[in-house]
Amino acid sequence: MKTIKLLALLLTTASLAFAQDFEGKIMYKNEYKSKIPVVPNDQLSAMMGETQEYAMKGGDYKSTTNGTLLQWQLYINKDNKLYSKFSNTATIFWNDGAVSTDEVVKAEINKGVVEILGRKCDELVLTCKNGIQKFYFSSEPKVNPKWFENHKFANWNEIISKTHSMPLKMIIDVPQFSVESVATEILPMKLESKLFELPADSKLEKSPY
Repeated sequence: MKTIKLLALLLTTASLAFAQDFEGKIMYKNEYKSKIPVVPNDQLSAMMGETQEYAMKGGDYKSTTNGTLLQWQLYINKDNKLYSKFSNTATIFWNDGAVSTDEVVKAEINKGVVEILGRKCDELVLTCKNGIQKFYFSSEPKVNPKWFENHKFANWNEIISKTHSMPLKMIIDVPQFSVESVATEILPMKLESKLFELPADSKLEKSPY
């Protein structure tokens, strides 16, 4: 009887741990295809980054790339702002998370489309005014939709409200380019809050885009 109780306790603890909202890092591999004649694919990929480290803690996230132009993006939940840092300027540009620059016309979910990192993933297809967006997701890494209910920029609230988890693959097709991002590693870990803070004495400016 004691053995059965111990096993039940262990299983319950494991289930609760698995159900927790994700904290840690996800590594992605990115492939860009340019639709701008003067910018070849390899140049665009190099500028925007072929690898990406996505760190998440609570409602904050930071995406760091190896791009020669785009260095990192930081979303601070309490500000509801997305901050972007580029290599060609010391200024950090911000976008208001409450402002949508696109509109979702239709949303569809297709079950069991692909397997990524051993997880069977469904497909969320968003038909938007600016193009088609596809997101492939499983039940993990779990994300609380309430974290991003005001994050309308880039349709992130729409995506997380339907997936309740981080996409393991994304295909974004817009008039200027298309990009495919695929998760290569998921690293659950405790992260320090200071990772999601702006550098001291940051020069901030509203993004013109």
